[in-house]
Order: sequence, then structure tokens, then C-alpha cells
Amino acid sequence: DKGGNEHYPGWSLEALKFLYETRKISANGHETFDTDAPIKQQKTGFQGEYYVLKEDHYQIEVMANLDKVPPTGSIIFSIVPKVEKAPGFPVRSFAIIP
Repeated sequence: DKGGNEHYPGWSLEALKFLYETRKISANGHETFDTDAPIKQQKTGFQGEYYVLKEDHYQIEVMANLDKVPPTGSIIFSIVPKVEKAPGFPVRSFAIIP
């Protein structure tokens, strides 16, 4: 916007806790560049991202073509290189659609 603020959605901490603790997921992915919405980052920092990493899980950012994957029934695979002590790296993801 005119003030230099970015506007895109992000995960709430409550949603991440539900998915990881109740649904027992091992990773999450999204189309945006960050886990947390920029407007929320200004108030609470990277609360969602820190939670995911602290729990020793991972997330995949900047995923493409998610609109082509049905909301249920698909499995997404991510091919990850073996990188030691790296905070992030590119991956190749693909979906098996029923």
C-alpha cells in the first residue's frame, strides 16, 4: 500500500497449534512468502513461524498451483535435498490427486 505495508494472508497461531497438536500433521505449506501475515508480524513478530520451527516441524513457502489441488483426498510429496545446518532451501513438490 502507500505506506509500504504488505497485505497477504497468514496462519494464526491457533490454527497451527490445532493442525500440529490435534491433527498431528508433520508439515504445512502455503502460497505466501511467510507463515505470519505481515500486518500481524508488526504486532507479534513471527509467532507462527517460530512455533513451527520450535516444534521441529517444517513448512513449505511459495507453493504454486494449490488451486488445482482438491481440499481433501490428495497427498502432497516434497522432494528435499539433504542439507546440513541450512535454515531453508528449495524443494520440488507435487500432488497425487484421487
